[in-house]
Amino acid sequence: MSKQGPAKVKLVVCVCNDDYPASLEVRKIYCAIADPSAAAHDLLRVIDETGQDYLYPARFFKPIELPPAVRRALRLRPGMRRKPARMARL
Repeated sequence: MSKQGPAKVKLVVCVCNDDYPASLEVRKIYCAIADPSAAAHDLLRVIDETGQDYLYPARFFKPIELPPAVRRALRLRPGMRRKPARMARL
């Protein structure tokens, strides 16, 4: 990943956890970190149950947008630019 500042984070929901049941929970919301190099290989960089970011098949996830009231309750802003480890604990 580049050293140009904080990574851009988005929310995704897990729809499949084949071969990764200890790391991913189906129907759970995760933080995904933008990684163009991984995306070129149909992979997504996700902060999983370990609290670390790992690459998983992009088909395991679907992007989601939370309603503004939920974002406020979780103190999230559009284009979330917080540290990924902190986001994983929300």
